[in-house]
Amino acid sequence: MTEPLVVVSNRGPVSFRYEASGSIEAVRGAGGLVSALRPLVDRHAIAWVASAMSEADRELAAHGARAERFGDASPFRLRLVAHDPEVYRLFYAVVANPVLWFVQHGLWDLKHDPGADLDGPWAAYADANRALAAAAVEELDARPGSALFVHDYHVYLVPSLVRQLRPETRIAHFVHIPWVGPTDWSVLPGAMARGIHESLLACDSVGFHTERWRAAFVESCEALLGRGADAEERSHANPIAVHAADLDALSVSPAVAARRAELRATRPEILVLRVDRMDPSKNAVRGFEAFGLLLERHPELHGRIQLAALLDPSREAIPEYVEYREAVEAGVAAVNKRFGTGSWEPVRLDVRDDYPASVAAFLEYDVLLVNPVLDGLNLVAKEAPLVNERDGVVVLSRGAGAFDELGDWVVPVDPLDVDDQAAALERALALTREERRAHQSAIRHRVRTHDLEAWAELELAELERRVPGATMTG
Repeated sequence: MTEPLVVVSNRGPVSFRYEASGSIEAVRGAGGLVSALRPLVDRHAIAWVASAMSEADRELAAHGARAERFGDASPFRLRLVAHDPEVYRLFYAVVANPVLWFVQHGLWDLKHDPGADLDGPWAAYADANRALAAAAVEELDARPGSALFVHDYHVYLVPSLVRQLRPETRIAHFVHIPWVGPTDWSVLPGAMARGIHESLLACDSVGFHTERWRAAFVESCEALLGRGADAEERSHANPIAVHAADLDALSVSPAVAARRAELRATRPEILVLRVDRMDPSKNAVRGFEAFGLLLERHPELHGRIQLAALLDPSREAIPEYVEYREAVEAGVAAVNKRFGTGSWEPVRLDVRDDYPASVAAFLEYDVLLVNPVLDGLNLVAKEAPLVNERDGVVVLSRGAGAFDELGDWVVPVDPLDVDDQAAALERALALTREERRAHQSAIRHRVRTHDLEAWAELELAELERRVPGATMTG
């Protein structure tokens, strides 16, 4: 498939900020999506449509599309869309996060206002999607024959909006978070849940990280719309991959070497690591409780082991996330108060956005704890074993999409069972060196074999094999 692509996502591959001098500086966007789409940028003419999220973004959006590039990679066209500030707030901070995020991660019981009227916010979500779809149509028209590749839960309505305006367009959507069944969707107004599913069925191809999430999509389409057969035909599973060469290079960079030296100066005999965003779905509080149980059961580990929690601040303007951060800090304090001494801190909490520090910790861990309630995939479970130099063991939640790929080579855990997580840490520490090395070797082989090139090729192959516009029926 060689035709040009128009990509739509909420967050773009490049963001902008003002320098002290008043000039505008480009900053590469954060997150796995940016890295995942690099193979497409290298091999296709890409126009990327995204929301203007900063004031500098908004200023540049007023001047139209611009040429950008990923470092030394191929150039692409960037089209930023500036939304009305209140529309964007409702779209992002009320509907996308936390409503859709909480529904699709099994977290609805944490919502502060589960009975809130969503009519106004849902209208704003639709308005933001309409603006992005309009920009996408202009980019499609500027490049006849382009396909549309839409990403994630912020832009669920873009496919149907584009399909109405340009019915001949090939449209793909990739969902980067879990999909849930009809019971979970039932907490939302019926029109909202149906609109999301109808829009995804306006796609020719819908991708998910796992067969689990794809099957839930088919089930929910059947229950909500009576269109399970359409969902079955148009959906596929294709777990996103890691850019191994980039991670290999970063792991030996001066920035990582400096942080690794800092870590080694204070590291314990046994290092347990978690690297997450500060998000309720990541389940850090139960992880701290499980580590406390481990210390209770094994006093011989006191002074020899530490849990390092490197957490990236996330969505700090949303009340549920503020409350979660407070719970995380309280959980850490409880373990340290009960077991800590003047010379030993059982849990070290580090809240900052510092990826080189995370990679340095990837190199050094003995046990990696990844225990999300639900996760679309979880790239940490792939990235960390790829570069780890201590035959580290991965303790992985069955709720993570990555478990479907890596389950044979990890210590599995039930994310809601604290006792099970403590027992999993015990099992991880008891593995022999040979077992640890064999598990890590198998994970590395899988991660390097199913790379980003393979992921991107399959996405385009799934789109190419389907008849464009056939989704208008049904």
